[in-house]
Amino acid sequence: MPKVKTNSGSKKRFTFTGSGKIKRKHAYKSHILTKKTKKQKRNLRHFTTLATADINNVRALLGGK
Repeated sequence: MPKVKTNSGSKKRFTFTGSGKIKRKHAYKSHILTKKTKKQKRNLRHFTTLATADINNVRALLGGK
């Protein structure tokens, strides 16, 4: 059986926690930051875990890990 290829875009965007959950960055933090408040930008800095509805899709893109 052939090896499963990892999606290159996904491996740059997602990482695993020690307990096996998938971490992701927040959206809306890359440009047009002048109109956003300090509080909003500060809260977008942190990582968050992936929604349960998306876990299976992302695991498939990461090679079924």
